[in-house]
Amino acid sequence: MVQINLPKNSEVKKGIYYKDKTGSKNIRKVNVYRWDPSLGENPRVDSYEVDMDNCPSKVLDVLNKIKNEIDPSLAYRRSCAHGVCGSCAMNMDGKNGLACTKPHSEIDGDINIYPLPHLKVKKDLIGDLSGLYKQYESIEPWLKTNQKVETTEILQTKEDRVKLDGAYECIMCACCSTSCPSYWWNGDKYLGPAVLLQAYRWIVDSRDDEKKERLKKVADELKLYRCHTIMNCTSACPKGLNPAKAIAELKKMLATN
Repeated sequence: MVQINLPKNSEVKKGIYYKDKTGSKNIRKVNVYRWDPSLGENPRVDSYEVDMDNCPSKVLDVLNKIKNEIDPSLAYRRSCAHGVCGSCAMNMDGKNGLACTKPHSEIDGDINIYPLPHLKVKKDLIGDLSGLYKQYESIEPWLKTNQKVETTEILQTKEDRVKLDGAYECIMCACCSTSCPSYWWNGDKYLGPAVLLQAYRWIVDSRDDEKKERLKKVADELKLYRCHTIMNCTSACPKGLNPAKAIAELKKMLATN
């Protein structure tokens, strides 16, 4: 039997238990991963008893209630609260998703909330996405044309426009990439499903003049071919997109071109 010995400072400890003070009979226990680098302590899991009679329907509402009424030290990202910005991506009930669109009623038993897996944690539920953003920048996600000066609008047929559906809607929340085992182990080189989906979006854009150059940039054993079609990325996408299909299309383009 394999025995894995983790560093002592990585072992997750049992944290603080916050009992309900409202007297509510509709209580749910919420377990939240906590780690503050400034304290020099091990990560821990704090537990909160939350009055669900006075809490709206989403997991983000639960976190807001904890922060506003129970423990103001809790740290997490949030912004639009409508599934548009991707800020509140985290792991809930063992699955990646957006806290603002995940109903807590869909979770049975205790509500367990952790940061996105296999990212360096900056604090509590905040994962370090700087590596992902550098990879996103590397694919140059903007329209590139050979014309030095644009004097007219670059038109596109309806048929060509439809090719972008399922790719442009990506909000770069990182739910897909952080659910991918290949990205866990090779995140420094493998671009991952989120970035490859965006690369595909620009490669199939009929208005872009650098399709061949873009394909060359991703034509690398580590950048692209670390995808083993596990499909975790597609299952994890909160927008219902299919990064695995986009990656397969990129491989097909390289094979046929």
